[in-house]
Formats: sequence, C-alpha cells, structure tokens
Amino acid sequence: MKASENLRAGVLSVALLAVLLTVWHLSTRGGAGAEGLDPEYAALMGAQVTQGTSAMPGPLDLAATLWEHLSDPFYDAGPNDKGIGLQLAYSLGRVLLGFTLALLVAVPLGFLIGMSPLISKALNPFIQIMKPISPLAWMPLALYTIRDSSASAIFVIFICSLWPMLMNTAFGVANVRQEWLNVARTLEIPPLKRAFTVILPAAAPTILTGMRISIGIAWLVIVAAEMLVGGTGIGYFVWNEWNNLSIVNVIVAILMIGLVGMLLDRLLAVCTRLVTFRE
Repeated sequence: MKASENLRAGVLSVALLAVLLTVWHLSTRGGAGAEGLDPEYAALMGAQVTQGTSAMPGPLDLAATLWEHLSDPFYDAGPNDKGIGLQLAYSLGRVLLGFTLALLVAVPLGFLIGMSPLISKALNPFIQIMKPISPLAWMPLALYTIRDSSASAIFVIFICSLWPMLMNTAFGVANVRQEWLNVARTLEIPPLKRAFTVILPAAAPTILTGMRISIGIAWLVIVAAEMLVGGTGIGYFVWNEWNNLSIVNVIVAILMIGLVGMLLDRLLAVCTRLVTFRE
C-alpha cells in the first residue's frame, strides 16, 4: 500500500509540474511592450520590455540556459565569469566549514547544558538573547573585525548553524529516559563512557534533527551573505547576473540553490533514519 501511495504521489507531482510549466510557457509567450509600464523600469530592462516580448524567460529558455551551464560548470574565465558549478562549490565550502565549526562547539556544549541543570540555567539568558539575532546582523561587525569577506561569511554560517544544533542537543540529552541512566549507574559505568554509550545513541536522532535544521538555515543565509560580500559563490552569481539583467541566469541559479538545498536535507534525513531505532 505504501508503494502504491508513493507512486500516486509521484504521478501527482509530475502532473503539477506539467501544469506549472504549461502556465509559465503560456504566460511568457508575448508581452504588451512598454505601454503602461513605469518609465524607470522600462529604461532599466531595455529591449526586454520594449519590443513586445515578455521580460520573464520561458521554460524553454531556462532549459537551454541550464544545459549551457551544465555542459561546462567549472570553467574559470576571470573574477566575474565563473561556471555555476564552481560558484556552488565555493558556497558549499563556506557552508560546510562554518557548519562543521558550529558542530564542534554546539554538540559538546549541548551535552554540558543537557547534563547539568546548573549550567543550563546559567547559560540560558545568553542563549535566549543571542538566538533571535539575524545572522546577517553580524556581517558588518564580522567584516570590521575579521577584515576578510570569505571568512566573514563563514563566521555568519557558524552563528546561524550554532543555535539549532545547540538547542536540539541539549533537549535530546536532557530527555534521555531515566531508566537507561539508572541502569548505567547500577552497572557503575563512568560518566564519560556513559555519555558515549548511553546518552549519545539515545540523543542522536534529536541531534541529527538539529543538524538538519542548521544546514538548511546555513544554505539559505550563505546566498544573502555572498550578495553582500561579493567575490565568489552562488549568492554573488545571482547578484552579478541581476546587474547584467540576465533574468534567465538568475532563475537557473535559484533552481540550483533549491536542488542543492534539497540534497543536503535528504542526506541528513538519511543519516537521521540510520540512528533512529524503534523500541
């Protein structure tokens, strides 16, 4: 029955995609020219809106441009002309580095908070103040103190990745079943060994859920951060193509951002299932 439901869901997804592409294609087949448009917008977009054609590319234009990008994704022809694969690689590198640094801080600190009510109460005011701050609010301070745009972007990823992992780790550790801990104490298992053999396996699904949330936020934030700092990365690619008025390249980049984000989420979802056991 589950396989049948998955098949029906897949067919429905394909049908919805076909409808969306059809509506998109029909809506971009023609345009009304520059009549009725704001003069500043018409001057900005130029021939794209003044020659009776739609300024928005259609799905066929997107497919052709996407194929062009994928046929040579890693070329490097200068600072403002790099393949989309290379730009994604720069962004992924920053995200994974910032995410890993946050992981190295969040998991041990989360264990400490979850295992010690005293530490939890002492650190809770600081966490509650820092957690709601937008990661991009840290960018000016990071640029001023670090004085390196790439390192500043990594710092922003570190900050935005830290809190979901920290909170989920602390929650998972604090809610390990008490009878398991009682058995470990009865067997006189040392605290450090108890943390690795009892608490970590029990809290692993919750920790992985926090990691899954963090990687999604990190991938979202890196695009905005790279728009601000420039240089390289998929966020810079989007901003640069907008400055070139290449809407089709902007849409290609948006599509690639969504696909990479989905793959990162699926990867951590698989890892979560691997460490989740039914009682």
